[in-house]
Amino acid sequence: MDSRETHMPHGVITEREKGEQVEKLVLPRTIHLVPMDYLDGFAVRPGFYEINGATAIPGGVNFTVYSHGATAIELLLFRREKTEPFAILPFPEHYRIGNVYSMIVFQLNIEEFEYAYRVDGPYEPGKGLVFDRNKYLLDPYAKAVTGQSQWGESLPSGQHYRARVVKDDFDWGDMGQPLLPMEDLIIYELHVRGFTKDPSSGVLHPGTFAGLMEKLPYLLELGVNVVELMPIFEFDEMQDYREVDGEKLYNYWGYNTVSFFAPNTSYTSSKEYNREGNELKNLIQVFNRHGIEVYLDVVFNHTAEGNENGPFFSFKGFDNNIYYLLTPEGKYYNFSGCGNTLNCNHPMVYQMILNCLRYWVTTYRVNGFRFDLASILGRNEDGSPMNKPPLLQSLAFDPILGDVKLIAEAWDAGGLYQVGTFPAWNRWAEWNGRYRDDLRRYLKGDEGMAQAAALRMVGSRDIYEVHNRKNASVNFITCHDGFTLYDLYSYNEKHNEKNGWNNTDGAGDNNSWNCGIEGETDDVEVNALRRRLIRNAFAILMCSRGIPMFLAGDEFCNTQFGNNNAYCQDNLTSWLDWSRLEKNKDIFQFFQYMIQFRKKHRLLRTNISDGACNFPDVSFHGIEPWQNQFADHERYVGVMFAGHERDTGPEIIYIASNSYWEELEVKLPVLPVSMCWEQVVDTWEKSQCKKKMEKNSFTIRPRSVMVFVGR
Repeated sequence: MDSRETHMPHGVITEREKGEQVEKLVLPRTIHLVPMDYLDGFAVRPGFYEINGATAIPGGVNFTVYSHGATAIELLLFRREKTEPFAILPFPEHYRIGNVYSMIVFQLNIEEFEYAYRVDGPYEPGKGLVFDRNKYLLDPYAKAVTGQSQWGESLPSGQHYRARVVKDDFDWGDMGQPLLPMEDLIIYELHVRGFTKDPSSGVLHPGTFAGLMEKLPYLLELGVNVVELMPIFEFDEMQDYREVDGEKLYNYWGYNTVSFFAPNTSYTSSKEYNREGNELKNLIQVFNRHGIEVYLDVVFNHTAEGNENGPFFSFKGFDNNIYYLLTPEGKYYNFSGCGNTLNCNHPMVYQMILNCLRYWVTTYRVNGFRFDLASILGRNEDGSPMNKPPLLQSLAFDPILGDVKLIAEAWDAGGLYQVGTFPAWNRWAEWNGRYRDDLRRYLKGDEGMAQAAALRMVGSRDIYEVHNRKNASVNFITCHDGFTLYDLYSYNEKHNEKNGWNNTDGAGDNNSWNCGIEGETDDVEVNALRRRLIRNAFAILMCSRGIPMFLAGDEFCNTQFGNNNAYCQDNLTSWLDWSRLEKNKDIFQFFQYMIQFRKKHRLLRTNISDGACNFPDVSFHGIEPWQNQFADHERYVGVMFAGHERDTGPEIIYIASNSYWEELEVKLPVLPVSMCWEQVVDTWEKSQCKKKMEKNSFTIRPRSVMVFVGR
């Protein structure tokens, strides 16, 4: 022994001992240093109260769980696939500090058990208290959930959700993150299973994270730099399972969270016992190395427990009256449209959400989050909107989330619509629902939409600049919820009969146009018009200020056969049909071209100066230049951006869009004598080529878009 240590005052720990502090507390060889209790044959001691969930430590496992209203909590240990626990360990009363119960159980091998809890407490439903000591409960902080690793299989009879302890040993190496500027993002929204599940995808691991990674070369070829994954938290696809006309219908989209901290195990190509999440981590690591950020579509507005008639597997049993918004009678508010509403601004709940997002950022290196029905995240406990919601403010200023993109779906099913007014602190971006609605109406030729279309194209200044918000508008014309871009111009009406609700589900205000024939047709002219309208929509999207987002498969005319609410369709209705890529190669190439055009011209993405060549940064034009306001009858919009790049000098881009059914003669603004106009896009044509303009006017053909660059 070091002689210096022999004269240490009692209780003083050396630096070497500090580094071994946790080990001294828990290793079996030093058990004699710590008072022990014994429960059901296991040596236990009080645990680490600030480490939520179940965590492997040297010599055992630390279990920490909390409940405000519980009177007692038991830890249940199970063998794999066994219905009854092999050990029941009640938390001793002196293992509780405040409302937190924490216990280290020694000599547990994490690969040999699964766990759950039982929680006792008062049962007074009128007050929202529904404790039931007979229910097996899933840890709210579970890092992996057992029982549904095979897609489409219900929990076996008599079994309940249980959790595994995950060993986090993934090697991130020296990987950095892309940290793309907001204005440079091009977001590609996809469903992990549906992206590669169809045999036409040609991948080795269809419907999985590994299958998605096999499509990395395709994504790089397309040119997107963000993939936004529809829900990948553990969810119950068997919720509301039914069969309609022989077709199995699931909760396919996944907007029904079972566990916020656990990845969906049915999205992996092989079982990852106690290494759950590694396949997803590998995906994020590889995508980031290739410059593609990965965002998660997260659902903190409700859970899969539903209302009083729904299942009871976790949050209800720990603190029902805290986790959910309840009426004075103890019933569930339903601002989500899914049975319950998470009480997001209760201190206990918003701390859980904050901890959850931090976990996905630090453990999985997730680059961004899109928040489903995000207006719920700003509701008070009585359901009213808050001025400065604690949760949203915490997320905006949290240091761990400092580089993470935060995107809100700024409305909810309770009628709260906050596009442009979402509490933001200049930190949150929003799905711009008004961009979608206004552009859809303008592009199909509705009267009186020219002014609105022009404003959406320049970044919705009327919505965001009045609040001094930059890069706040996520522009989209299609997303998972609604028609695909191909269907938008193939159907006047939704066709959701296969969902089993007599076509009553899904939105009725699609602002779509079938070009004269409902559904598929062999009519050459109708098909040519549909393809031109698809090019029009994408050209406008790529030439609009704001952050563009589009739905996977739109680049090769994927169809859902007119279904605008395919949430339950785990089949070709929702799966991408990759055979359409070859059939519609020209559309794919146009998408590539427009993406590269946007990347090349920073002027389209952001204001790079106050203008150039005596032109303002943004200006509007009719068939005659310099028209600031559009009459209701007009269907032509000209938008011009002007700026001055430091290295390349002045640049001017003019976007001409004609939603009228006749061609028009248009005059371009006059450039300085040292510059000339060059035509770079014409959606009337299948392929694009650059053409120098010999004069200051042009003919734009019916229902088409043209783009010019002043050089």
